[in-house]
Amino acid sequence: MRHFDAVSIRPPFLHPCYPRNPWFKVFSLFHANHDYTAPMQSDKPEAQRKTLDDRAKMSELERIRHSAAHVMATAILRLWPEAQFAAGPPVENGFYYDVDLPHRISPEDFAKIEEEMKKEIKANNVFEKIIVTREQAIKDAESGRLGGLTERPGNKSKFKLGNLADIPEGEPISYFKNGDFLDLCAGPHVMRTGNIGAFKLTQVASAYYKGDEKNPQLQRIYGTAFKNKTEMEAYFKMIEEAKKRDHRKIGEEMGLYKIDTEYVGPGLPLWLPKGGAIVEALEQLAKETEFQAGYVRVKTPHLAREKMYTTSGHLPYYAESMFPPMEMDEHRDERKALEANVAILETTLVKFADPIAKAKAEQRQLETGTKPIYTNDGKISLAMEQFKAGGVSGEIATVCRDLTEAKQKLKSLPPADGYFLKAMNCPHHHRVFAAEPRSYRDLPLRLAEYGTCYRYEQSGELFGLMRVRSLNMNDAHIYCTEEQFSDEFNAVNEMYLKYFKIFGIDKYVMRFSTSSPEGLGKKYVNEPELWKKTEDMVRKVLIDSKINFIEVPNEAAFYGPKIDVQVWSVIGREFTLATNQVDFAVPAKFGLTYRDKDNTDKTPLCIHRAPLGTHERFIGFLIEHYAGNFPLWLAPEQVRVITIGDDEKLVAYAKEIVKELRANMVRCDSDFGTDKVNGKILRAEESKVHTMLVVGGRDMDAGAVSVRLHGKGNVGAKPKGEVIADIVQSIKERRP
Repeated sequence: MRHFDAVSIRPPFLHPCYPRNPWFKVFSLFHANHDYTAPMQSDKPEAQRKTLDDRAKMSELERIRHSAAHVMATAILRLWPEAQFAAGPPVENGFYYDVDLPHRISPEDFAKIEEEMKKEIKANNVFEKIIVTREQAIKDAESGRLGGLTERPGNKSKFKLGNLADIPEGEPISYFKNGDFLDLCAGPHVMRTGNIGAFKLTQVASAYYKGDEKNPQLQRIYGTAFKNKTEMEAYFKMIEEAKKRDHRKIGEEMGLYKIDTEYVGPGLPLWLPKGGAIVEALEQLAKETEFQAGYVRVKTPHLAREKMYTTSGHLPYYAESMFPPMEMDEHRDERKALEANVAILETTLVKFADPIAKAKAEQRQLETGTKPIYTNDGKISLAMEQFKAGGVSGEIATVCRDLTEAKQKLKSLPPADGYFLKAMNCPHHHRVFAAEPRSYRDLPLRLAEYGTCYRYEQSGELFGLMRVRSLNMNDAHIYCTEEQFSDEFNAVNEMYLKYFKIFGIDKYVMRFSTSSPEGLGKKYVNEPELWKKTEDMVRKVLIDSKINFIEVPNEAAFYGPKIDVQVWSVIGREFTLATNQVDFAVPAKFGLTYRDKDNTDKTPLCIHRAPLGTHERFIGFLIEHYAGNFPLWLAPEQVRVITIGDDEKLVAYAKEIVKELRANMVRCDSDFGTDKVNGKILRAEESKVHTMLVVGGRDMDAGAVSVRLHGKGNVGAKPKGEVIADIVQSIKERRP
């Protein structure tokens, strides 16, 4: 039985709702001293070396940050001339440089490094590009000049020699020089060091050279840079606000979920009642929206046979992200009985075969002078040989015959099967499509499911709700003809826009990922014509619908082009929400067909979509987006009825309000205790209850309630019926 070990290499393709960035954009957004970023940063896989074409596309901000990395290296060398540098690229929210240095750099060193950086920026040195031969580059590295301020005899630039080896033959080799600092670098940079605006060093982490744990471990010094001080201050203000909105902190304070590592396991969230309420509200939104859009709901098991995933292509390529298989032997009892019978027959046959083996040994001794010793297996083989040759009879022949039959039966039993926890829903939905004959009249067929999937994420990658091992996905697969594709794909995009409006997501971009000719047959399905056709179709839909999108080559799924949906929270943090993919390859692997108008069988296109991503990731986003202050329809506790005192008639009046609200499916609790009303209100505010209905004697006499809104205070007394009707209507309309 094959066992798949979990390893850290990521697969060449990802499922809808799984972000293109395995760190989900969020980890690199925090300040240096945030307690959970440093180990995450050091565990990140190394980025592939950029091509010259990729470098030419660097934005102005990336050039500033790349240049800031060189300026930081210059400053470190002025303080510690023996420092050896490896790589110093711009990254998503700043830059880093990997350095080998006996001195352990700490945040306490940042001030003096930054002071030296300011001097280099003030000097306004030119970033000078120098083209050299490979031979010259090797010579300069051997002398210690590369990545240094001067030649350093006896301290050669060992990591630059390794970097040189990565430069393909025929590609120009270049240096960039600013002041005395000379570095092996393909660029690009800003014109002068003085063009670097505001900068700040942020943290120190550890990283293996080239990301290989067999290589030396280096210090990775992180920093960030911006065009000006205003932009940088806004960035750090956002980071500070993000810390306050950390979904793990708010989730614990509100009692939304718990990750019980001792009994349940890492990355396996337990949704507590309040978190479960949010889950239910999101599911209800999805079900209503999808029902109105013509989707039908299905339900599929949490596991499937190995054959399912070998057919889809997920095995063996996705094995490292799947939980190991469970061995299921449908013929276990019969197999055990036959194995026991074979053992008994072999033991019996050994006894019967003793005389045969003895005679055979004596004969060999006469012939060769050496007497062989036969093991039990050897005795059985001798007896079976004579049986096949017709040389035995009677009881021994019966045993040989029975043993032969038992072994044949044992061999004929199907092997034990491997069952995998499902890491994606699409193969199951393909089998739902295949369960019945399909006609063009059945298309488009939109199969929807909030399916639970399981992925074996490395322990170092787990992060609250953002990166988990159990995920509930807002999944659906649309099977359609080529003629229907544009309308269906556009309808999915429109669904995204509807959700953006509901959740107050004002800034978004659709990231259209295409294939590359070089990757066909390797990274992508080798169907060049289908790639061109589907990419053209997706591009046309995006253009015609005036959707805000950017096109990114060489980042498609292995089976078709995809769209990553990037959104920004209210404080400006970027998240990858979900993915929309076109699949022209896998349906054919499962033999999916429909009977077309011309009476021929054709393979449908499949659109994978998950607009709300997973409960875990999306709720993590919403917690931070709203800072836990959810709108009424989504709030875990929508209403709390609070009495001023515990008068029996007043409590009875309040209970009737609770009863009526709950009859209208409003998540309503109560606080009828004897303590002061201000204390009750404070508890409700701390619990982020959306609406508080405070009732006292005068409210009861007037058939009214006093309304308070979380974070907004008292909005006045209103008739009870009017308030309840407005609450119910607000929830129904999902008002922001």
